[in-house]
Amino acid sequence: MMKRMGLVMVVALTLAACGNRTDLQPKVGQTLPVKPIFAPKTPTVSQLLTPDSQSRPQRSDEQLDRSRERRDDKFDLPPAG
Repeated sequence: MMKRMGLVMVVALTLAACGNRTDLQPKVGQTLPVKPIFAPKTPTVSQLLTPDSQSRPQRSDEQLDRSRERRDDKFDLPPAG
């Protein structure tokens, strides 16, 4: 019973993975979004699907490679009381 269920799962996953892959296009009767006001031309599908640097920023902080003494912080005061 388990072998049959495993075989069914493998066949189902194989069929699901072999779908037809084509470029994305708007549905029939629909158009791409309107051109942004200050854009020179309407963006293409691939431009709309590619995230810009603002939506996927690069990591800018460095990994700590060795421990160092902290500088003295004049605002790190003990609690009042």
